[in-house]
Amino acid sequence: LTEYYDWAVILAEKLASWSQNNKSKYYICSGGGPGMMEAANRGAHKASTESIALGISLPFEQGVNQYASPELSFEFHYFFIRKFYFLYHAKAVVVFPGGFGTMDELFETLTLIQTGKLQKKVPIYLIGRDFWEGLINFNNFVEWGVISAEDLSLFKIIDDTDDAYETITR
Repeated sequence: LTEYYDWAVILAEKLASWSQNNKSKYYICSGGGPGMMEAANRGAHKASTESIALGISLPFEQGVNQYASPELSFEFHYFFIRKFYFLYHAKAVVVFPGGFGTMDELFETLTLIQTGKLQKKVPIYLIGRDFWEGLINFNNFVEWGVISAEDLSLFKIIDDTDDAYETITR
């Protein structure tokens, strides 16, 4: 996962720098914890921009990571409230390899978009083809008839930070 951590730092730094030169201000927002979440905040920090951290109170994590802007950091008790805040202002969702929490947030987001409960279009980018295609055979969902083929267009798998940057900023 070290490679993906580095990718997350690079992509977040590039997006944060791009936002500084854009007439509309965008912020990097993460879950505030360690790992990929830290990498996102770290990339924004490297670009000398503020970033948002939406932490969750867990017995094995102690607050948000050191790279998040303290004035933009929040800690939630309930996952569903945190998910709401993630999506409410989101213009795009970038998902790096992760565990159960990552899968929970990804599939809830996909479900909200699929069912029309999210009243806006939010593109979803899954970073790391080897991870995603090795973990989940998305086509099997269609073959088993539990989603439609059109649902596969709700996300895009990207395997390169430059491609991700170009796709997101477009």
